[in-house]
Amino acid sequence: MTPMPEATSSPVSAATARTSTRRTPPTWLVVALACAGQFLVVLDVSVVNVALPSMRTDLGLSAQGLQWVVNAYAIAFAGFMLLGGRAGDLYGRKRMFLVGLGLFTLASLGGGLAQEGWQLLAARAVQGLGAAVLAPSTLTILTAAVPEGAARARAIATWTAVGAGGGAAGGLVGGALVDGLSWRWVLLINVPVGAVVLAGAVLWLTESRGAARRRLDLPGALLVTVGLATLAYGISQTESEGWTATATLVPLLAGVALLGLFLLVEARTAAPLMPLGLLRLRSVASANVAMLVSGSSMFSMWFFMTLYAQNVLGYTPLEAGLALVPSSLAVILGSKAAPRFMPVLGARNVAVLGTLVAAAGFGWQSTMTADGGFLTAIMIPGVLMMLGAGMAATPLASLAISGAAPGDAGLVSGLVNTSRTMGGSLGLAVMSTIAAARSGGEHAGPVALTDGYALVFRTGTAVLTAAALLMWAWLPPGKPKPATT
Repeated sequence: MTPMPEATSSPVSAATARTSTRRTPPTWLVVALACAGQFLVVLDVSVVNVALPSMRTDLGLSAQGLQWVVNAYAIAFAGFMLLGGRAGDLYGRKRMFLVGLGLFTLASLGGGLAQEGWQLLAARAVQGLGAAVLAPSTLTILTAAVPEGAARARAIATWTAVGAGGGAAGGLVGGALVDGLSWRWVLLINVPVGAVVLAGAVLWLTESRGAARRRLDLPGALLVTVGLATLAYGISQTESEGWTATATLVPLLAGVALLGLFLLVEARTAAPLMPLGLLRLRSVASANVAMLVSGSSMFSMWFFMTLYAQNVLGYTPLEAGLALVPSSLAVILGSKAAPRFMPVLGARNVAVLGTLVAAAGFGWQSTMTADGGFLTAIMIPGVLMMLGAGMAATPLASLAISGAAPGDAGLVSGLVNTSRTMGGSLGLAVMSTIAAARSGGEHAGPVALTDGYALVFRTGTAVLTAAALLMWAWLPPGKPKPATT
């Protein structure tokens, strides 16, 4: 960006200053646009689930092809996230927001109009790429517009709540669209919404980027993208192939090797994609590890609660979505309550408290039975789980962003989203394997399925308890000091 001239008392300078002031968008509008972009990204992770049977019938997809409707998006999303975050720092956060949202919207149109299975899969992969470019920009645009302190904590809480609400609303929105229209509308609905947000971003967002203009680290970008995508592919294979199959082990080991090579390259290059010094910042490293570990359990909650409601209790897709509405409201409530507690208790303590509340909900849910009632088998434990998830996510994101230098904000935002996405993908694969091993597979009876789902929630209780201990020991107790570049 071209630096602004020093202020003078000349009429021209005064007029320029007044024009700049008039063109500055209200903070609430910037927050709203950033949150709308995040909502679309997270919603699309879950909204297609209830539409999968209809997609299979209409397009003649195989069972493996059906799995890739979900995986194509998730792998591209996770694999390109760091690259998208750094691109925003180097080339402008508004520009990357527009590029990402444009790709996402066009791919949604292509997917909704697909006539062949491969067309749908290609569209889902491009959606994931657009989401990976868009998601880091949403958080950095928000933090650049809101000064650090209580106001920023509230803005991050809103961003967290909207993102969590997008994931929670996926089942409800998808069920309503499939029942009322067709499976195509779970993708086509993104087009008018994306167009409105795109127009608002063009008109109202202002450009920002990191202070230093550097060339993009292409070798590092290639290694981390291919490494994360390969690792995510290996994770996706565990549910169908198992953990010891060659189809699983080869991509898992290859992904780990590529990420190791990425770290070696980053240690030697003059302008790294991810400065390894970031990982030495306690707030950045601890918050991301905590996000990955806790996300491995919390992400799977929606998946297994939906399966329990439909496969065991006999709910329709729309009824299952409606049953989870209280949980959706709880995650928003937890996200908005966190900033009120953070100045009093500290970000670390709020994150620990939220994680323990979620663990209590997981423990309650693990007592589920095949004839459970809505109030005690879905609503109350679901509210506890998501209330805690919302309370924990806001301080973790705040700690990670506050500990980084402004020039690395986009990268750290991408890292936060990558940790959450990869933790959720890995956790879902592990939990699915645990459930299948206990129940005997998807064709098991209601009692056997309930036993498998209950074991998943007992495992989640243990993981979240361990995550709370990790946060207490590692997260910085006070306000993190930003790094310098």
